[in-house]
Amino acid sequence: MPTPLWFQHEITVTAPSRGCHLITRDIQKALQDDLPKVHIGMCNVFVQHTSASLTINENADPDVRGDMETALNKIVPAQWNRDGTFKHTLEGDDDMPGHVKSSLMGASLNIPVKSGRLALGTWQGIYLNEHRDQGGWGGGHQRSVIITVQGQGK
Repeated sequence: MPTPLWFQHEITVTAPSRGCHLITRDIQKALQDDLPKVHIGMCNVFVQHTSASLTINENADPDVRGDMETALNKIVPAQWNRDGTFKHTLEGDDDMPGHVKSSLMGASLNIPVKSGRLALGTWQGIYLNEHRDQGGWGGGHQRSVIITVQGQGK
């Protein structure tokens, strides 16, 4: 009978700026000792913040990451913080738009684990989307990410 397995890691990822940043390697590094033990399972990646989000998208062309940021800014413009659209405005022009973008994109991902590897497609990468210029209350761009893997051993 296969062995049930659970692993959990918490990492801190530093987004160098506002925008969409690939963190696939950070996730894989955190799981490098545990993931090979899992034959079949699920990996949940969760960011513990309200103005950052996670998504999976193309990992090859960096223009995709820039275009994603451009699209998000058109969907939820910072001007809404100044024109009366938003009431929660005390933390800066990018705060409430960051909260909305985070809710649109989501705080967590589920990625299948297959034969000891994340079952991402060839061109898929995991993005940390930083929605604030200052990275949240208090400045900086450090984001806490919890990675949980559950599955069956080989």
